[in-house]
Amino acid sequence: MPQLVDLIQMYGVLIVFGIVLVEQFGLPIPAFPILIVSGALAVDGEVSWPLCLGAAVLACLICDYFWFRAGRFYGKRILRLLCKISLSPDSCVTQTEDRFSRFGVKSLLVSKFVPGFNTIAAPLSGAMGTTTRPFLFFSITGAALWSGTGILLGIWFHNSVDKLLTTLSTMGSTALMVVLGLLALFIVFKYAERRRHRRLGGIPRIEMCELKDLIDGGHEPVIIDARSLTAQQLEAAIPGAVVFKACVPEELMASIDKDRHVVVYCSCPDDLTAVEVARQFAANGFHRARPLKGGLDAWNSHHGKGDSGFDPATA
Repeated sequence: MPQLVDLIQMYGVLIVFGIVLVEQFGLPIPAFPILIVSGALAVDGEVSWPLCLGAAVLACLICDYFWFRAGRFYGKRILRLLCKISLSPDSCVTQTEDRFSRFGVKSLLVSKFVPGFNTIAAPLSGAMGTTTRPFLFFSITGAALWSGTGILLGIWFHNSVDKLLTTLSTMGSTALMVVLGLLALFIVFKYAERRRHRRLGGIPRIEMCELKDLIDGGHEPVIIDARSLTAQQLEAAIPGAVVFKACVPEELMASIDKDRHVVVYCSCPDDLTAVEVARQFAANGFHRARPLKGGLDAWNSHHGKGDSGFDPATA
């Protein structure tokens, strides 16, 4: 089996392209270290840094454009799919949507530097109706900044990287096992982090049928829309719902009777954002605050466009 360093030296550009490609498609394989190694090897003429930079940018562009088109045609559905298959906590999607609503397509300039942002930024651009030309400009520029930073770090710290590579080269196949072991630990850590967030979201939910009974029984539950600003642009809210992000939480809670039913919904997997907001209400004495199981999808499936005729915004 060729030594790990020999593989990088012989197939540096192909390895850079391949690893960046699979990472950009969402697999939990960190590509930034390979860019640093490429930069260090370029100092000694082992690889060509312009070719490595071009390979990384091309890999980023292929993935970004694929997700951009997927977001354009499938909208919110592709975002839900990405969050389900990602090992990052579900809260990352809501945070990413908020960042995107703040900076728009310009967020692609820094998205690859932010964990959880990279996978979602491109399909969000498509879903939000960004045109192709500005998307390509900011996608390519952002990919060049990210890739170039990794290569420059390798050039700057090439002496330290060279020592590490020398150590790895003397380890032979053991080095490969060490790298694979570290990768496995990284995946296990991300999986455990996701499971921990899901356990924290173990607050009792209200079923859609129960919410319907409350509405039909005249209990007038207060319905809170806890979605990100971007998600609100992608899908219409439940008619009359109070937009949580448009209010000062303390003022909103002060205006609601604590004995009323408060139903919080979002559109993220595991209802995580709704759970977090419901916990805030519960901590302030709202003992009937619960997240809606299934969120906006559950409402749309059972009620369409608010066919109950009930306006839940009161207080």
